Amino acid sequence: MRAVFIVLLSIFTIMETYSQNKTVDRLPVAAGRFYSADKETLTKDLSGLFKNCKKTTGDQIVRAIISPHAGYVFSGEIAAAAFSSIPVNSEYKNIFIIGSSHVMAFDGASVYNTGDYITPLGKIAVNREIANTLIRDNKVFNFPIDAHEQDHCIEVQIPFIQYYFKNTPTIVPIILGTNNERTIKHIAEALRPWFTPENLFVISSDFSHYPPYNEAIETDKLTALSIESGDPVTFLNTLKKNSEKQIKGLVTSMCGWTSGLTLIYLAEKNDQLEYKLIDYCNSGDSQIGGKDEVVGYNAIVLTEKKQNAVKKPELKEELLFTEEEKSRLFTLAKNSIQARLDNNKPEAAVETDMPSKFMKPLGAFVTLKINGALRGCIGRFISSEPLYEVVKASAVSSAFDDPRFPPLTKEEFKKTQIEITVLGPLKKINNINEIILGRHGIYIKKDNKSGTMLPQVATENGWTVEEFLGYTSRDKAGLEWDGWKTAEIYIYEGVVLEDNK
Repeated sequence: MRAVFIVLLSIFTIMETYSQNKTVDRLPVAAGRFYSADKETLTKDLSGLFKNCKKTTGDQIVRAIISPHAGYVFSGEIAAAAFSSIPVNSEYKNIFIIGSSHVMAFDGASVYNTGDYITPLGKIAVNREIANTLIRDNKVFNFPIDAHEQDHCIEVQIPFIQYYFKNTPTIVPIILGTNNERTIKHIAEALRPWFTPENLFVISSDFSHYPPYNEAIETDKLTALSIESGDPVTFLNTLKKNSEKQIKGLVTSMCGWTSGLTLIYLAEKNDQLEYKLIDYCNSGDSQIGGKDEVVGYNAIVLTEKKQNAVKKPELKEELLFTEEEKSRLFTLAKNSIQARLDNNKPEAAVETDMPSKFMKPLGAFVTLKINGALRGCIGRFISSEPLYEVVKASAVSSAFDDPRFPPLTKEEFKKTQIEITVLGPLKKINNINEIILGRHGIYIKKDNKSGTMLPQVATENGWTVEEFLGYTSRDKAGLEWDGWKTAEIYIYEGVVLEDNK
């Protein structure tokens, strides 16, 4: 009997494992109701919506949009206006689509992780790695995917994505089932590591539901202004005040307010981001819509502010190099790599022939790239040896000892670009406001864990100071995303030298 039980248990275990790994795509349920179920007709409809929608001029970095999810005949042009605020040449790794549940309530978020989403325009891939990470690491994402089966809020956005982007990013579809502000804040914190310029956040929401036409215009304007404030308290107070007015027919000022609040929490206190209202209408503006009970639609975009040209403080003298000195450093790096490739010892440098700053005990990293792609990067940010020795040793280590890559070959070396980053001394700080992006690298240390990122990494990725700290903490020091908050933080200045030959 015991043997039979064990066999049955094994069978059930296998069945359960298979069930968990089985791919189940999310089939369209809004097609034929909110938009056309015919591919050709849908494509034609989208073409018309983008042609007729309000266009946004200028080259801007879009971090998020708020887009309506009603039938395209009512809100399609507003949704197209929201997506059109994104420059056509923009490329994102992932698009996080966040909507508030219309069909069920639960105290957290449901992220679809068993397959891809399908619309009449075809399949759009879900980034299941991110989805599974959210579920594994955050209790607030531990809710079943059933929430996606009959809800239209995510699906209605996808044809716009499929039509608008030439290279369609993967998506992370998230439905919120909670009205708990504390839970929403936890959801935002869980998403924060991905709230970066390489990802787009699409908040799916309509605005006022069922007030008369003119009252909707006023209510939706107030709600949009509260979002533009970027302050969660202002936003929540506005929703409350709208409700207290007891406007005839008004059920909600924003059906996806929890999704909007998630975005506001993500962008809160980031003075480099700003919201802009792109366009507005309500269902009463449609040829088939009445004026007595309407639904409002706002297109809102969150962008990075354009930076005014601010003169950076002068670098310390020891980090300023003449063109001749730069050329000498690159010659040292190249000759050291070439000697290793030829199985020769590099020629000993004559110290008396070196510029005085080459003799200073400065740190340096040597970065190798081939066609713009990283091929090696190793160095020291603390050194008791003179700079020229650090550059030589770092060049060889980057070419042959970086564990992420195989040793550099002679053929590769012919097309390798070299970048040298010279670093100043470490300075411990107690206030992260001392960090100047693009000028300072950071070094984080806690117990026996530590890690660093060079000054140029933050500007290359468009990070804020907190994102710079978060990525260094998590990816380099092996701490949690917020681990820097209880760690020692050091900064160091750096100058990036590029070989123009």
